[in-house]
Amino acid sequence: MSDDLFENPPAAGGDYDASSIEVLEGLEPVRRRPGMYIGGTDDRALHHLAAEVLDNSMDEAVAGYANRIEVALTKGPDGTAGRLSISDNGRGIPVGEHPKFPGKSTLEVILTTLHSGGKFSGKAYATSGGLHGVGVSVVNALSIETRVEVARDKQLYAQEFSQGQPKGKLQELGTTANRRGTTVTFVPDPEIFGDRVFKAKRLFKLARSKAYLFAGVEIRWKCDPALAGDDVPTEATFRFPGGLADHLAEQVGTRECVTSDPFAGSQDFPANDKGEQQGRVEWAIAWPLWSDGSTSWYCNTVPTPDGGTHEQGLRAALTKGLRAFGELTSTKKAKDISADDVMGGAEVMLSVFIRDPQFQSQTKDRLTSPEAARLVENAVRDHFDLFLTQNMDRGRALLGAVMERMDERLKRKAEREVKRKTATNAKKLRLPGKLTDCSGETDAETEIFIVEGDSAGGSAKQARDRKTQAILPIRGKILNVASASADKIRANSEVADLALALGCGTRKDCDPENLRYDRVVIMTDADVDGAHIATLLMTFFFQEMPDLVRGGYLYLAQPPLYKLTAGKESAYARDEEHRRELEETVFKGKKVEVSRFKGLGEMNPQQLRETTMSLETRSLIRITLPQENEQRHAVKELVDRLMGRNPEHRFNFIQNRAGEIDRDMIDA
Repeated sequence: MSDDLFENPPAAGGDYDASSIEVLEGLEPVRRRPGMYIGGTDDRALHHLAAEVLDNSMDEAVAGYANRIEVALTKGPDGTAGRLSISDNGRGIPVGEHPKFPGKSTLEVILTTLHSGGKFSGKAYATSGGLHGVGVSVVNALSIETRVEVARDKQLYAQEFSQGQPKGKLQELGTTANRRGTTVTFVPDPEIFGDRVFKAKRLFKLARSKAYLFAGVEIRWKCDPALAGDDVPTEATFRFPGGLADHLAEQVGTRECVTSDPFAGSQDFPANDKGEQQGRVEWAIAWPLWSDGSTSWYCNTVPTPDGGTHEQGLRAALTKGLRAFGELTSTKKAKDISADDVMGGAEVMLSVFIRDPQFQSQTKDRLTSPEAARLVENAVRDHFDLFLTQNMDRGRALLGAVMERMDERLKRKAEREVKRKTATNAKKLRLPGKLTDCSGETDAETEIFIVEGDSAGGSAKQARDRKTQAILPIRGKILNVASASADKIRANSEVADLALALGCGTRKDCDPENLRYDRVVIMTDADVDGAHIATLLMTFFFQEMPDLVRGGYLYLAQPPLYKLTAGKESAYARDEEHRRELEETVFKGKKVEVSRFKGLGEMNPQQLRETTMSLETRSLIRITLPQENEQRHAVKELVDRLMGRNPEHRFNFIQNRAGEIDRDMIDA
């Protein structure tokens, strides 16, 4: 260590010792940092509390233990729409003393302890929307009043809480002959949510949408007349035997569609090697004429607005199905159909039920379970092939409509290509020296990979498709634009090279129409440093090129961290959890040799092409921005908090999340 490190240290100031380190207990972290658990404190976060409680009741219904749920909105203590009650006729939360917490009922443990619940082992629920034992305890922590009633074994119990703390012990209220299940009634805390209150219309739509997602449940809605307004009934009963198909029919209404019948159905997934049922998928899709379309994605009845791996599976099934139908009907151009051509303008609804789903965050906006893509694609593909060929006129009509979209896309691409080549010729000397451009000598879409370091750049150049894939290496960690001054950003050579390579301008001058490629792919190492660089790059695009992100042009590559080999059989794992999953399924009982990639540069070009760059085998995550102003504001606040100039915000975030660090990753 250099001696000059100790010369002229900065002046000491402030106390920093053991007493400076806080240890938050119980539900304190939730009240201190509610955004970590429900995404913020805005209207969306407030209504997320309702969804957490309703999801628990839906889990009981999906598991076959309940068939009725009641949702009631009444006035809170101040007379506003503040008190919500959700009941089900399921098994009821267990009330006996918990073996790990002597003197406490299991109900109290569940309501006051994070990461407690019946959904870890899979014994109580094969599939569930609640995963981490976080939801109802978070609701309790962020409520000024919570009352839970449980009817179980013909006995009625109740316990009350405030701000996550029990107001007394569990009370036994007597016998009840005809009642069973759980009722959770709560009033959100104004200290957390201010003057925000529940919106009857939003809750009504939430309850209705849940009923569509599981045909075996009846949901009853009640609302105080003073809170309902003109467009929300005070009482309603939802039961939809047709599931998503009923929902789609209502959404499409009288609009004319490309096919007279929607593509709708359901399919159970095959059992796994242990003989366990892996779940099921349900879908409903229509292609209205002259429509911008919409998509609704769900996993275990939980909305996943950002899609995820189940979406990827559906897109693959529809795209491959239409290409195959084009080949069957001797339509040669059908091979150029893309997933966006098929999904564009369509009304799409997809619901999956799977065991142990993985989500991107506690708010469950994106499904990341890798097996979901394969399960959905395999389940939907056969049905779609039959849908197309059973009525050839219907299949040709859909193929024709999709190819019209394809022709429009290729036309726009050709126009952009002219602009790109013109810009290249006009600014040839100004393009970054490290950019290895693509030739664009094909109708396929072009993309640029932003990779870290010359070593990774060298492998990527050999692995790429020279006609469609460009490579731009960057040096290490790019400038954090969220904490840098405008002058520092302008003077940074990496930022300047990136802007020149893309050609679409920055800030108010950013125009995605001038983007020189169809996709921008961030490709970094699958380790902590790589994640940091990817975060810095996403911050750059969020701040400097927001319209590019909003337009869906930005993607995140998913390179593997491990290679697993047993004899002649090999597989790649993205992370430690995926590695364990492959060892338990693909390589069950076999001696596995595990090698860890230190970086993209260590992968040979064939491996990099196969796992990360080939259109046929890779997996990309599309980075987008929310459409609603409230959600966009929440994203901006998050970026400012974690990437901005105040390091204290980052320190608090790291300190509060330290318990979630995967020790296996540190040891690796």
